[in-house]
Amino acid sequence: MDSFLQQALEEARKGYTEGGIPIGSVIVHQGKVIGKGHNQRIQQGNPILHGEMDALQNAGRYPASVYRQSILYTTLSPCSMCSGAILLYGIPKVIIGENRSFMGEEALLRSRGVEVVLVNDEACYELMQRFIKEHPEIWNEDIGE
Repeated sequence: MDSFLQQALEEARKGYTEGGIPIGSVIVHQGKVIGKGHNQRIQQGNPILHGEMDALQNAGRYPASVYRQSILYTTLSPCSMCSGAILLYGIPKVIIGENRSFMGEEALLRSRGVEVVLVNDEACYELMQRFIKEHPEIWNEDIGE
C-alpha cells in the first residue's frame, strides 16, 4: 500500500476507535502531506465533517494553485459533497482505497477531468465492512438511507 493511502487508513482507524465512521483522507502537495483528517460526523455532531472535508479543514488556507497541484487520498469513494469540494478546489487526482462499500461520484470527477485511481485495498474495505456490520443505523443515516 502506498504510504499516503496508509496514512489515510490510519486516520480512518482513528475515527473508528473514536466511535465514528472509519473514513480517512490525506491531501498531498509535491510529496508532502498538507492536510489529513477523518470523518467526525458522529464525534462532532457535524453533518459535513466527512474525511475529505476534515482533511481540507486541517490543511488550512492555501491558494487554489496549491490544491491544483495536489493529490487527495481517501479510503472510500467520495460522496457528492466531497467530490464537489474536490472540483471546487481543482484537485486534479484522487486515489481511492475502495468503492465496494459505497460508490461515490467517481464518474462525475472523471467527467470533469479529475484522474481517479481505484486501489481496491482490502484493509480499507474490511474496516468499512466491520463498521457497517456493527453500526448499520449510523451508516444508513450517513448515506441517506
